[in-house]
Amino acid sequence: MPALALPLAGAAVAHALPAVTARGPARRLTPRLAGEGRPGGVALTFDDGPDPAGTPAVLATLADLGWHATFFLLASQVRRFPELARLVVDSGHEVAVHGTIHRNHLIRTPLGIRRDLSIAAREITEVTGVRPRWFRPPYGVLSAGTLWAARDLGLTPVLWTAWGKDWRAGPPGTVVADVMRTLRDGGTVLLHDSDCTSKAGSWRSTVAAIPLLAARLRDMDLEVRTLGEHLGVPC
Repeated sequence: MPALALPLAGAAVAHALPAVTARGPARRLTPRLAGEGRPGGVALTFDDGPDPAGTPAVLATLADLGWHATFFLLASQVRRFPELARLVVDSGHEVAVHGTIHRNHLIRTPLGIRRDLSIAAREITEVTGVRPRWFRPPYGVLSAGTLWAARDLGLTPVLWTAWGKDWRAGPPGTVVADVMRTLRDGGTVLLHDSDCTSKAGSWRSTVAAIPLLAARLRDMDLEVRTLGEHLGVPC
């Protein structure tokens, strides 16, 4: 084996190692990263917006329920629909960083990731007037470069404990069943308000699922919060 091969292999492993938190048991070893917060409720989060069809429909449904959530925005979408990014904040919700483009961090360099997050944080701040504190990588996949970039930019990574897999555009009942499969008191829920990286029209499944989820959460006597409220950092 060439002398350079082992160091390169070691660097590749180190870069990819944080990705084990994306799925499975390893997530339970990092409760704060997974979004486990105060008991008595759950944090509700949405990825991939803003979107001209999905975001207003989600906002209207949340308003009917009196819920506030955290929206992880893509800067590429914010550029296209700045008025919707402002509407999220004006509606009382929290904004966070999902990146500039939706690309797996395992195939990006640390400097490329930092540039992506820096641009996204700056553009979200300029458009909404709010500096985001939270960050979630595309696909929930972290790398060593991700963690370095987030720390350098003052962003806190947060993944999720339960997701509806609503990007598949399945029946609303299935979306809720997927959420409830792993949802516990103090957890964080991931849904999507945009189909820009999902099956076309998948946001309709999300919108229809939200009232069904509300009924289940009422039965469990759990309130719905933003991440700032949930993790003990008021907005």
